[in-house]
Amino acid sequence: MRRVSDRTTACSRRKRVIVLGSTGSIGRNALDVAAHLEDEIEIVGLAADRNWQALADQARCVRPRAVAIANRNFEAPLRSALQQPVASPIAIFSGDGALTRLVRELDADFVLAAVVGAAGLPSTLAAVELGRTIGLANKETLVVAGCIVTPLAARSGATLIPIDSEHSAVFQALHAGRQAEVEKIYLTASGGPFRTWNSDQIRQATLDDALKHPTWSMGPKITIDSATMMNKALEIIEARWLFDIPPDRIDVVIHPESIVHSMVQFHDGSVVAQMGPPDMRTPIQYALTYPHRRFGRTDRLDLPSIRRMHFEPPDPERFPALRLGHEVAAMNGTAGAALNAANEAAVEAFRSGQLRFHEIVPTVEEVLRRHCFEANPNLDQLMEVDAWARREVMQCCSV
Repeated sequence: MRRVSDRTTACSRRKRVIVLGSTGSIGRNALDVAAHLEDEIEIVGLAADRNWQALADQARCVRPRAVAIANRNFEAPLRSALQQPVASPIAIFSGDGALTRLVRELDADFVLAAVVGAAGLPSTLAAVELGRTIGLANKETLVVAGCIVTPLAARSGATLIPIDSEHSAVFQALHAGRQAEVEKIYLTASGGPFRTWNSDQIRQATLDDALKHPTWSMGPKITIDSATMMNKALEIIEARWLFDIPPDRIDVVIHPESIVHSMVQFHDGSVVAQMGPPDMRTPIQYALTYPHRRFGRTDRLDLPSIRRMHFEPPDPERFPALRLGHEVAAMNGTAGAALNAANEAAVEAFRSGQLRFHEIVPTVEEVLRRHCFEANPNLDQLMEVDAWARREVMQCCSV
Protein backbone atom coordinates (compact mmCIF):
# COMPACT_ATOMS: atom_id res chain seq x y z
CA MET A 1 0.00 0.00 0.00
CA ARG A 2 1.37 3.41 -0.99
CA ARG A 3 1.83 5.75 1.94
CA VAL A 4 1.82 9.54 1.89
CA SER A 5 5.44 10.52 2.31
CA ASP A 6 6.79 12.51 5.24
CA ARG A 7 7.48 16.16 4.44
CA THR A 8 9.92 16.58 7.30
CA THR A 9 11.82 14.61 9.89
CA ALA A 10 11.99 17.49 12.35
CA CYS A 11 8.86 16.28 14.16
CA SER A 12 9.70 12.57 14.07
CA ARG A 13 9.58 12.25 17.85
CA ARG A 14 6.11 13.74 18.11
CA LYS A 15 3.06 11.49 18.22
CA ARG A 16 1.51 11.43 14.75
CA VAL A 17 -2.26 11.84 14.99
CA ILE A 18 -5.15 11.48 12.54
CA VAL A 19 -8.41 13.17 13.52
CA LEU A 20 -11.48 11.61 11.89
CA GLY A 21 -14.40 13.98 12.26
CA SER A 22 -12.17 16.99 12.81
CA THR A 23 -14.87 19.60 12.15
CA GLY A 24 -17.23 18.30 14.84
CA SER A 25 -17.22 19.17 18.52
CA ILE A 26 -14.78 16.41 19.53
CA GLY A 27 -12.52 17.11 16.57
CA ARG A 28 -12.33 20.82 17.28
CA ASN A 29 -11.53 20.17 20.93
CA ALA A 30 -8.88 17.65 19.89
CA LEU A 31 -7.15 20.24 17.71
CA ASP A 32 -7.21 22.67 20.61
CA VAL A 33 -5.55 20.05 22.82
CA ALA A 34 -3.01 19.28 20.08
CA ALA A 35 -2.12 22.96 19.82
CA HIS A 36 -1.58 23.02 23.58
CA LEU A 37 0.67 19.95 23.26
CA GLU A 38 2.40 21.01 20.06
CA ASP A 39 5.78 19.78 21.30
CA GLU A 40 4.32 16.26 21.62
CA ILE A 41 1.58 16.04 19.01
CA GLU A 42 1.74 16.34 15.22
CA ILE A 43 -1.57 16.33 13.33
CA VAL A 44 -0.87 14.37 10.14
CA GLY A 45 -4.42 13.81 8.90
CA LEU A 46 -7.83 15.48 9.10
CA ALA A 47 -11.18 14.18 7.85
CA ALA A 48 -14.73 15.47 7.58
CA ASP A 49 -17.98 14.47 5.93
CA ARG A 50 -19.08 17.64 4.10
CA ASN A 51 -17.93 20.74 5.99
CA TRP A 52 -15.15 21.56 3.55
CA GLN A 53 -14.84 25.20 4.66
CA ALA A 54 -14.02 24.27 8.25
CA LEU A 55 -11.76 21.45 7.06
CA ALA A 56 -9.86 23.88 4.83
CA ASP A 57 -9.45 26.34 7.70
CA GLN A 58 -8.10 23.58 9.93
CA ALA A 59 -5.74 22.30 7.24
CA ARG A 60 -4.33 25.76 6.60
CA CYS A 61 -3.68 26.08 10.33
CA VAL A 62 -2.05 22.72 11.15
CA ARG A 63 -0.70 21.77 7.67
CA PRO A 64 -1.38 18.01 7.84
CA ARG A 65 0.05 15.62 5.29
CA ALA A 66 -3.42 14.72 4.00
CA VAL A 67 -7.10 15.52 4.40
CA ALA A 68 -10.20 13.54 3.48
CA ILE A 69 -13.69 14.74 2.59
CA ALA A 70 -16.30 11.98 2.45
CA ASN A 71 -18.65 13.86 0.13
CA ARG A 72 -16.97 13.93 -3.27
CA ASN A 73 -18.98 16.99 -4.32
CA PHE A 74 -16.83 19.14 -2.06
CA GLU A 75 -13.42 18.02 -3.30
CA ALA A 76 -13.10 20.85 -5.85
CA PRO A 77 -13.86 23.74 -3.48
CA LEU A 78 -11.66 22.14 -0.81
CA ARG A 79 -8.77 21.82 -3.25
CA SER A 80 -9.23 25.40 -4.37
CA ALA A 81 -9.43 26.71 -0.79
CA LEU A 82 -6.18 25.01 0.21
CA GLN A 83 -4.22 26.69 -2.63
CA GLN A 84 -1.56 23.99 -2.66
CA PRO A 85 2.03 25.24 -2.31
CA VAL A 86 4.49 23.26 -4.39
CA ALA A 87 6.94 22.84 -1.50
CA SER A 88 4.55 21.09 0.90
CA PRO A 89 1.36 19.87 -0.80
CA ILE A 90 -1.48 18.40 1.24
CA ALA A 91 -2.87 15.21 -0.26
CA ILE A 92 -6.66 15.24 -0.68
CA PHE A 93 -8.83 12.12 -0.61
CA SER A 94 -12.54 12.31 -1.39
CA GLY A 95 -15.64 10.19 -1.85
CA ASP A 96 -16.59 6.78 -0.54
CA GLY A 97 -13.72 5.22 1.35
CA ALA A 98 -11.80 8.49 1.65
CA LEU A 99 -11.53 8.27 5.44
CA THR A 100 -10.44 4.65 5.30
CA ARG A 101 -7.85 5.52 2.68
CA LEU A 102 -6.54 8.32 4.90
CA VAL A 103 -6.05 5.85 7.75
CA ARG A 104 -4.38 3.23 5.58
CA GLU A 105 -2.04 5.51 3.66
CA LEU A 106 -0.75 7.71 6.47
CA ASP A 107 1.85 6.58 8.97
CA ALA A 108 0.20 7.45 12.26
CA ASP A 109 0.59 6.47 15.90
CA PHE A 110 -2.87 7.51 17.03
CA VAL A 111 -6.25 7.71 15.30
CA LEU A 112 -8.98 9.75 16.94
CA ALA A 113 -12.30 8.30 15.76
CA ALA A 114 -14.89 11.04 16.18
CA VAL A 115 -17.20 10.56 13.18
CA VAL A 116 -20.77 10.46 14.46
CA GLY A 117 -22.82 7.34 13.76
CA ALA A 118 -22.17 4.13 11.86
CA ALA A 119 -20.46 6.15 9.11
CA GLY A 120 -17.31 6.09 11.21
CA LEU A 121 -17.13 2.30 11.41
CA PRO A 122 -15.08 1.46 8.24
CA SER A 123 -12.27 3.92 8.97
CA THR A 124 -12.11 2.89 12.63
CA LEU A 125 -11.97 -0.77 11.61
CA ALA A 126 -9.08 0.06 9.30
CA ALA A 127 -7.19 1.59 12.22
CA VAL A 128 -7.90 -1.51 14.32
CA GLU A 129 -6.63 -3.79 11.55
CA LEU A 130 -3.39 -1.79 11.42
CA GLY A 131 -2.88 -2.16 15.16
CA ARG A 132 -3.08 1.55 15.86
CA THR A 133 -3.84 3.21 19.16
CA ILE A 134 -7.38 4.52 18.75
CA GLY A 135 -9.05 7.26 20.74
CA LEU A 136 -12.64 6.10 20.50
CA ALA A 137 -15.13 8.96 20.55
CA ASN A 138 -17.47 7.13 18.19
CA LYS A 139 -19.45 4.81 20.47
CA GLU A 140 -21.28 3.34 17.47
CA THR A 141 -18.15 1.39 16.48
CA LEU A 142 -18.58 -0.95 19.44
CA VAL A 143 -22.37 -0.72 19.59
CA VAL A 144 -22.67 -1.94 16.01
CA ALA A 145 -19.61 -4.16 15.68
CA GLY A 146 -18.20 -4.89 19.12
CA CYS A 147 -18.34 -8.61 18.36
CA ILE A 148 -15.94 -7.99 15.45
CA VAL A 149 -13.84 -5.08 16.69
CA THR A 150 -12.71 -6.41 20.06
CA PRO A 151 -11.43 -9.79 18.78
CA LEU A 152 -9.75 -8.00 15.86
CA ALA A 153 -8.05 -5.58 18.25
CA ALA A 154 -6.77 -8.51 20.30
CA ARG A 155 -5.25 -10.07 17.17
CA SER A 156 -3.76 -6.90 15.70
CA GLY A 157 -2.50 -5.42 18.95
CA ALA A 158 -4.64 -2.29 18.57
CA THR A 159 -5.33 -0.30 21.74
CA LEU A 160 -8.77 1.22 22.31
CA ILE A 161 -8.81 4.23 24.62
CA PRO A 162 -12.28 5.67 25.25
CA ILE A 163 -12.85 9.40 24.87
CA ASP A 164 -16.50 9.65 25.89
CA SER A 165 -16.32 11.34 29.28
CA GLU A 166 -18.12 8.45 30.99
CA HIS A 167 -16.00 5.68 29.52
CA SER A 168 -12.80 7.66 30.00
CA ALA A 169 -13.78 8.00 33.67
CA VAL A 170 -14.31 4.25 33.98
CA PHE A 171 -11.04 3.58 32.15
CA GLN A 172 -9.20 5.79 34.63
CA ALA A 173 -10.99 4.42 37.70
CA LEU A 174 -10.24 0.83 36.70
CA HIS A 175 -6.56 1.51 37.34
CA ALA A 176 -7.40 1.40 41.07
CA GLY A 177 -7.88 -2.38 41.00
CA ARG A 178 -7.84 -5.56 38.95
CA GLN A 179 -10.53 -6.64 36.49
CA ALA A 180 -11.54 -9.54 38.74
CA GLU A 181 -12.15 -7.10 41.59
CA VAL A 182 -14.77 -5.01 39.78
CA GLU A 183 -18.27 -5.39 41.19
CA LYS A 184 -20.18 -2.71 39.28
CA ILE A 185 -19.77 0.18 36.88
CA TYR A 186 -21.86 3.32 37.29
CA LEU A 187 -22.29 5.48 34.20
CA THR A 188 -23.43 8.93 35.20
CA ALA A 189 -25.97 10.90 33.19
CA SER A 190 -26.96 14.55 33.38
CA GLY A 191 -30.56 13.55 32.73
CA GLY A 192 -30.72 15.79 29.69
CA PRO A 193 -33.21 18.63 29.19
CA PHE A 194 -36.20 16.54 30.26
CA ARG A 195 -34.91 15.20 33.59
CA THR A 196 -37.64 16.99 35.54
CA TRP A 197 -40.37 16.83 32.88
CA ASN A 198 -43.32 14.49 33.38
CA SER A 199 -44.56 12.13 30.69
CA ASP A 200 -47.24 14.54 29.43
CA GLN A 201 -44.69 17.32 29.05
CA ILE A 202 -42.29 15.02 27.21
CA ARG A 203 -45.04 14.13 24.75
CA GLN A 204 -45.21 17.81 23.81
CA ALA A 205 -41.43 18.31 23.50
CA THR A 206 -40.23 20.17 20.42
CA LEU A 207 -36.94 20.00 18.56
CA ASP A 208 -35.81 23.23 20.19
CA ASP A 209 -36.62 21.76 23.61
CA ALA A 210 -34.60 18.61 22.88
CA LEU A 211 -31.57 20.61 21.75
CA LYS A 212 -31.27 22.57 25.01
CA HIS A 213 -28.79 20.40 26.90
CA PRO A 214 -28.27 21.70 30.45
CA THR A 215 -24.55 20.90 30.71
CA TRP A 216 -22.71 19.87 27.56
CA SER A 217 -22.30 21.57 24.19
CA MET A 218 -22.60 18.80 21.59
CA GLY A 219 -23.82 18.16 18.07
CA PRO A 220 -27.59 17.84 17.44
CA LYS A 221 -27.72 14.06 17.12
CA ILE A 222 -25.87 13.42 20.38
CA THR A 223 -27.87 16.12 22.15
CA ILE A 224 -31.16 14.50 21.11
CA ASP A 225 -29.79 11.11 22.23
CA SER A 226 -29.15 12.70 25.60
CA ALA A 227 -32.74 13.92 25.72
CA THR A 228 -34.11 10.40 25.11
CA MET A 229 -31.26 8.90 27.17
CA MET A 230 -30.50 6.68 24.20
CA ASN A 231 -26.94 7.92 24.62
CA LYS A 232 -26.79 5.97 27.90
CA ALA A 233 -28.27 2.90 26.23
CA LEU A 234 -25.47 3.05 23.67
CA GLU A 235 -22.92 3.63 26.44
CA ILE A 236 -24.09 0.52 28.30
CA ILE A 237 -23.43 -1.53 25.16
CA GLU A 238 -20.07 0.16 24.57
CA ALA A 239 -18.99 -0.39 28.18
CA ARG A 240 -19.83 -4.09 27.88
CA TRP A 241 -17.30 -4.40 25.04
CA LEU A 242 -14.66 -1.96 26.29
CA PHE A 243 -14.39 -3.36 29.79
CA ASP A 244 -15.62 -6.97 29.38
CA ILE A 245 -18.27 -6.41 32.04
CA PRO A 246 -21.66 -8.21 31.94
CA PRO A 247 -24.49 -5.72 31.32
CA ASP A 248 -26.24 -6.60 34.57
CA ARG A 249 -23.24 -5.05 36.36
CA ILE A 250 -23.49 -1.76 34.46
CA ASP A 251 -25.88 0.80 35.96
CA VAL A 252 -26.85 4.34 35.03
CA VAL A 253 -27.25 7.01 37.71
CA ILE A 254 -28.55 10.54 37.16
CA HIS A 255 -26.08 13.20 38.30
CA PRO A 256 -27.27 16.60 37.04
CA GLU A 257 -24.13 18.52 38.05
CA SER A 258 -22.00 16.44 35.61
CA ILE A 259 -19.01 16.62 37.96
CA VAL A 260 -18.62 12.88 38.61
CA HIS A 261 -18.18 11.46 35.13
CA SER A 262 -18.54 7.82 36.15
CA MET A 263 -17.62 5.41 38.95
CA VAL A 264 -16.32 1.89 39.52
CA GLN A 265 -17.35 -0.09 42.57
CA PHE A 266 -14.92 -2.82 43.66
CA HIS A 267 -15.85 -5.92 45.60
CA ASP A 268 -14.34 -4.60 48.83
CA GLY A 269 -17.00 -1.88 48.77
CA SER A 270 -14.73 0.92 47.57
CA VAL A 271 -16.12 3.25 44.90
CA VAL A 272 -13.58 5.10 42.76
CA ALA A 273 -14.86 8.10 40.79
CA GLN A 274 -13.27 10.38 38.22
CA MET A 275 -14.35 13.99 38.67
CA GLY A 276 -13.81 17.28 36.90
CA PRO A 277 -15.56 20.19 35.20
CA PRO A 278 -17.58 19.16 32.12
CA ASP A 279 -14.95 19.79 29.45
CA MET A 280 -14.22 17.24 26.70
CA ARG A 281 -10.64 18.45 26.40
CA THR A 282 -9.79 16.51 29.58
CA PRO A 283 -10.63 12.98 28.29
CA ILE A 284 -9.24 13.87 24.86
CA GLN A 285 -5.91 14.93 26.35
CA TYR A 286 -5.82 11.88 28.60
CA ALA A 287 -6.24 9.59 25.59
CA LEU A 288 -3.64 11.45 23.53
CA THR A 289 -0.99 11.34 26.27
CA TYR A 290 -1.86 7.99 27.90
CA PRO A 291 -0.31 6.49 30.01
CA HIS A 292 1.11 9.88 31.03
CA ARG A 293 -0.66 12.99 32.26
CA ARG A 294 0.32 16.42 31.04
CA PHE A 295 -0.60 19.85 32.33
CA GLY A 296 -4.07 20.72 31.04
CA ARG A 297 -5.59 24.11 30.30
CA THR A 298 -9.09 23.23 31.50
CA ASP A 299 -10.68 24.82 34.56
CA ARG A 300 -9.94 23.21 37.90
CA LEU A 301 -12.65 21.74 40.10
CA ASP A 302 -13.38 24.03 43.06
CA LEU A 303 -14.78 21.54 45.56
CA PRO A 304 -15.61 24.04 48.36
CA SER A 305 -17.81 26.00 45.96
CA ILE A 306 -19.82 22.93 44.95
CA ARG A 307 -21.13 22.19 48.46
CA ARG A 308 -23.43 19.37 47.34
CA MET A 309 -23.94 16.90 44.52
CA HIS A 310 -27.05 14.93 43.66
CA PHE A 311 -27.53 11.35 42.48
CA GLU A 312 -30.81 9.67 41.61
CA PRO A 313 -32.00 6.62 39.69
CA PRO A 314 -33.36 7.17 36.17
CA ASP A 315 -37.08 6.73 35.60
CA PRO A 316 -37.55 3.71 33.31
CA GLU A 317 -41.09 4.79 32.41
CA ARG A 318 -40.05 8.20 31.08
CA PHE A 319 -36.76 6.92 29.61
CA PRO A 320 -37.37 3.40 28.23
CA ALA A 321 -34.22 3.57 26.08
CA LEU A 322 -32.18 2.40 29.06
CA ARG A 323 -34.02 -0.93 29.12
CA LEU A 324 -33.25 -1.39 25.43
CA GLY A 325 -29.58 -0.75 26.13
CA HIS A 326 -29.38 -3.51 28.71
CA GLU A 327 -31.33 -5.91 26.49
CA VAL A 328 -29.14 -5.32 23.45
CA ALA A 329 -25.93 -5.52 25.50
CA ALA A 330 -27.04 -8.96 26.69
CA MET A 331 -28.00 -10.14 23.19
CA ASN A 332 -24.89 -9.01 21.23
CA GLY A 333 -24.85 -10.20 17.61
CA THR A 334 -26.80 -7.99 15.20
CA ALA A 335 -28.96 -6.39 17.90
CA GLY A 336 -26.61 -3.43 18.33
CA ALA A 337 -26.59 -2.69 14.61
CA ALA A 338 -30.40 -2.73 14.50
CA LEU A 339 -30.71 -0.50 17.57
CA ASN A 340 -28.12 2.02 16.43
CA ALA A 341 -29.34 2.35 12.84
CA ALA A 342 -32.98 2.60 13.90
CA ASN A 343 -32.08 5.30 16.40
CA GLU A 344 -30.04 7.32 13.88
CA ALA A 345 -32.91 7.16 11.39
CA ALA A 346 -35.53 7.98 14.03
CA VAL A 347 -33.55 10.98 15.25
CA GLU A 348 -33.29 12.26 11.68
CA ALA A 349 -37.03 11.71 11.25
CA PHE A 350 -37.65 13.74 14.40
CA ARG A 351 -35.39 16.54 13.19
CA SER A 352 -37.24 16.64 9.86
CA GLY A 353 -40.69 16.63 11.49
CA GLN A 354 -41.67 13.07 10.52
CA LEU A 355 -41.69 11.82 14.11
CA ARG A 356 -42.56 13.48 17.40
CA PHE A 357 -40.03 13.34 20.19
CA HIS A 358 -41.90 10.78 22.28
CA GLU A 359 -42.13 8.47 19.23
CA ILE A 360 -38.36 8.08 18.77
CA VAL A 361 -37.71 5.27 21.26
CA PRO A 362 -40.93 3.28 20.57
CA THR A 363 -40.07 3.35 16.87
CA VAL A 364 -36.56 2.09 17.61
CA GLU A 365 -37.96 -0.66 19.83
CA GLU A 366 -40.44 -1.77 17.16
CA VAL A 367 -37.65 -2.07 14.56
CA LEU A 368 -35.47 -3.95 17.04
CA ARG A 369 -38.27 -6.45 17.68
CA ARG A 370 -38.80 -7.02 13.94
CA HIS A 371 -35.19 -7.64 12.99
CA CYS A 372 -33.90 -11.14 12.20
CA PHE A 373 -31.28 -11.71 14.88
CA GLU A 374 -27.91 -13.28 13.98
CA ALA A 375 -25.66 -14.25 16.89
CA ASN A 376 -22.34 -14.35 15.02
CA PRO A 377 -22.53 -11.90 12.13
CA ASN A 378 -19.81 -10.78 9.78
CA LEU A 379 -19.38 -7.14 8.77
CA ASP A 380 -21.50 -7.48 5.64
CA GLN A 381 -24.37 -8.87 7.69
CA LEU A 382 -24.08 -6.00 10.15
CA MET A 383 -24.23 -3.48 7.32
CA GLU A 384 -27.26 -5.26 5.85
CA VAL A 385 -29.04 -5.00 9.21
CA ASP A 386 -28.03 -1.34 9.41
CA ALA A 387 -29.55 -0.57 6.01
CA TRP A 388 -32.67 -2.64 6.75
CA ALA A 389 -33.30 -0.89 10.06
CA ARG A 390 -33.12 2.54 8.42
CA ARG A 391 -35.64 1.49 5.80
CA GLU A 392 -37.96 0.13 8.48
CA VAL A 393 -37.94 3.44 10.32
CA MET A 394 -38.88 5.26 7.12
CA GLN A 395 -41.74 2.82 6.61
CA CYS A 396 -42.91 3.44 10.17
CA CYS A 397 -42.88 7.18 9.48
CA SER A 398 -44.94 6.80 6.32
CA VAL A 399 -47.74 4.81 7.97
